[in-house]
Formats: sequence, C-alpha cells, structure tokens
Amino acid sequence: MKKDLLAERKNDHLNIVLDPHRAGSRIDSGFAALTFEHCALPELRLDEVNIQSRLLGRTLAAPLLISSMTGGAERAAQINLHLAEAAETLGIALAVGSQRIALETGANQGLTRQLRQLAPTIPLLANFGAAQLVSGYGLDEARRAVEMIDADALIIHLNALQEAVQHGGDRNWCGVLAAIETLASRLPVPLVVKEVGAGISADVARRLLDIGVSVIDVAGAGGTSWAAVEAERASDPQQRAVAQAFVGWGIPSAQAIARVRRACPDAQLIASGGIRDGIDAAKAIRLGANVVGQAAGVLDAALRRPGAVVEHFQVLIQQLRIACFCTGSADLVALAQAPLLPPFDPSAC
Repeated sequence: MKKDLLAERKNDHLNIVLDPHRAGSRIDSGFAALTFEHCALPELRLDEVNIQSRLLGRTLAAPLLISSMTGGAERAAQINLHLAEAAETLGIALAVGSQRIALETGANQGLTRQLRQLAPTIPLLANFGAAQLVSGYGLDEARRAVEMIDADALIIHLNALQEAVQHGGDRNWCGVLAAIETLASRLPVPLVVKEVGAGISADVARRLLDIGVSVIDVAGAGGTSWAAVEAERASDPQQRAVAQAFVGWGIPSAQAIARVRRACPDAQLIASGGIRDGIDAAKAIRLGANVVGQAAGVLDAALRRPGAVVEHFQVLIQQLRIACFCTGSADLVALAQAPLLPPFDPSAC
C-alpha cells in the first residue's frame, strides 16, 4: 500500500478513536459487574502499598502499559515522543503503534532510537500486524522493528475482524500461527501477541504460549471497537452495514482475562480493552492480569504534552493504590486474592 494511503488511513483512525461515541464497542467490558468487598479496617499505610510489577525483565513502578496507538505519520511522531517521555517519568511500560509505515516507506513517525533515549529504563515494545507475516514479513522485518527503537520485545497484533470489515483489508490469515512460531524461535527478544479489542480466547492463548510466545495481551471487548472505526470510515453503505453489525462482537475483557488465566496459570498476561480507571485496573489484576494496558483513554493527553500523560496516569495510579488499600491488600499479590462480593440476591435476605 502506498505511503500516502497508509498515512491517510492512520489519520482517519486517530480522528475517529478520539471520539468515543464513534469508536466505542457495544459490549460492556464486564468490570462494572464486579464489586470488591470493602475492608473497613485495612491495617495498612496507604503510601506504603506496593504496586510495583515486572515486565520483560524490567521493574515497573506501577503495573501499567501505555498500549499501542495509531496515527498518521506527522501526528504519530509527536505522540510517540510524548508517550516515551511520560512513560519514563512514571516508570511504566510503552508499546508503540504499528511500525508498518516505517518499515515499508521510511517515514519513521518518531519511531527511532530517540524513544529509547527518552525512556532508557522502561520496557519498550515494538509492533506490527500478524497479517503481514503471510504477506512478506519475516525475521528481517521483525529484527528491523525491534532495532528501530531498541525494543525489549516485539508485539504481533491480531486484528482479523478489523481487516475483514476494512476496505482493502488483509483477508488471508492462513499460516499466521506457524509464522508466529518461527519468529518466537528465532527472534532474539520475547514475542508478545495481542488482540486489538475483540479478545483472545483461552484456546488461542494456550496455542500461542505452546509455540513460544512469552506474553499474551487479551485486549478484550469493551473499549475501542475497530469494527466501529471501520464503519465510520466506510464510504460504501453496504460496507458500512457489514462493519456496523460487528460493533457488538468480541469477548468482554473481564471474561477474557479470567478464562485465559484459568487455562494458562503460569502465563504473563496483559489486560487491556475498556480500562477506564484504576478501579478497573485493580479488577483486571484480581482476575489474573499481571499488567494493565490503556490506549484510547490517554490519547487526547498524548496529543497535547508529556505532562498531560503523566497527570492522567498519576490519577489512575492513585486510584489503583487506594483500591489496594481499601481491600486490605499490601501489594498486587494480595490484590489478586482480594474477595469479591457475590451477586446480590434480595430473596436470600
């Protein structure tokens, strides 16, 4: 695809994602249905609650990942630099958006080693789409993506639904699993596989881990719907109608986390998809996530300045810390065992 068409599409995506009324899923993430049992006597010092985590061999000050975002070449460069600076300040992980434009056209979108210079201590994740693995990409492109930003790992994102409803999308997904297995065995950094908002099932997660994938990002339904985004982009009424039917498609994030954790008890899991605040982040950790990702929720701040991103996540981090405190959880290990209230049945009273 030509450089200008790719950039135009990415700019369209960015404009639509910035408006949740245009890009939101019809599916509830499932977090609202969960209620922590409040601990009225926590016997803790709030400021001493330990919310540190680890990802890809690096320590995180909080169990958070700024998830992959998208944007046209000009705005993406600004976004990436703002995010790298903010992530380093916060001590949290950063995943860049798709590097396809940079790999195919030379328009780097700010995806250079300057990101590592701005963020020398945090986990930094490279990224491109799974469909490219059966249309010419291989070990060389994977290494270039990693080396481009001096990344700790490479994300392969699964967006089959988006490609299926997108005009000119990649329809051939035969052989993707085998290609991922080849990369996992030969790439010198860990491989992360993530969905983009429709969720990863327990079965797919198990298959990915069995072939050598190191980290799964379930990226469930409840946040941005890429079917909604493509419906908004569609100029043809029939194509729009096809895409709109899938705005309510996917595995709710809460269910995806819980099911993958049950099937893969030793997996490193990232939870994303509809994370609104630190309480949702706490619920994701309670369900089995090790790290929690957010993208669209911080996109507006990322367009403005690094300080706006820092302020956004400082609020989320304090919310998470208070959720630990009010469940009597001194750290994230304890939070993962914090009691949840059962559904209320008035007839049982």
